[in-house]
Amino acid sequence: MIMRALIVSLLSIGTIAAPLAASANEPIQPIEAAKPKNEKMVKLGKMLFFDPRLSKSGFISCNSCHNLSLGGTDNLPTSIGHNWFQGPINAPTVLNSSLNLAQFWDGRAKDLKEQAGGPIANPGEMAFTHELTVDVLRSIPEYRARFKELFGADKINIDMVTDAIAAFEETLVTPDSRFDKWLKGDKSALTQAELEGYKLFKESGCTSCHNGPAVGGASFQKFGVHEPYKTASKAEGRFGVTGKDADRFMFKVPTLRNVELTYPYFHDGAAWTLEEAVEIMGRLQLGRKFSKDENAKIVAFLKTLTGKQPELKLPILPPSNNETPRPKPFG
Repeated sequence: MIMRALIVSLLSIGTIAAPLAASANEPIQPIEAAKPKNEKMVKLGKMLFFDPRLSKSGFISCNSCHNLSLGGTDNLPTSIGHNWFQGPINAPTVLNSSLNLAQFWDGRAKDLKEQAGGPIANPGEMAFTHELTVDVLRSIPEYRARFKELFGADKINIDMVTDAIAAFEETLVTPDSRFDKWLKGDKSALTQAELEGYKLFKESGCTSCHNGPAVGGASFQKFGVHEPYKTASKAEGRFGVTGKDADRFMFKVPTLRNVELTYPYFHDGAAWTLEEAVEIMGRLQLGRKFSKDENAKIVAFLKTLTGKQPELKLPILPPSNNETPRPKPFG
């Protein structure tokens, strides 16, 4: 009886595990929920992410271009910087950005910490300096106390600031999409049309670039393989970082997680709909023209990649005081 019970138990485990084992063979893997290493660091990073005083104008925060109410982006072709400066490139989503091999479209920042310092000092974005950012934070007693508690020193420097922002951004993952539920064995999570769209997505070659947990973000690829991409954008991808001609128009493959929320698409934000983006990608990257029905099925699949959005309570930021440098919104 004991042996029989053991066999039945093992068979039951095999039945349960079978769907999970099948998903392991897929080119896309589920996203796991974030496990913060230091909750206090994350809390400080969250405050800094939302604090507009890290900009010259006192108006622009990290959340301005990476709006967590809008899928971690701003839904504009290119972002608006200091003094209404028109940015040169579309703002990538901050959601799941910790899964990228590098940050920015051209990969010029190796990680989130390095990326976090860039916009602050960029004259076309937040238009501040790292020194002035630190001066602002040092002038605010609550910030001084939080940095001292976390870093054990009275001083504040830009490395501490970017450490905290990166720690918060690492928590901005979006698990539990319907597609993830399907990958984990819930075969009722997707409709027939969505499954057919996924099959087309794989068979057409999309997963050669859009794979892994982020469904992208893991490689640089040339935009315009079968025919050139026509755009007014002057961005040249990795070429701007390496200076190598072979890297011209090589861009980081964007994540497709939450892609229905992160329009407009491409580095120039030229495609406003998923249908248009799928048509262009099929033609330029795969040399294939999808039928209207095929396009609709791929779009249906892409919408299943929308995961659970971060549930955030806006931080109450500590007040400035008499010593805090004043913003210059029109300077």
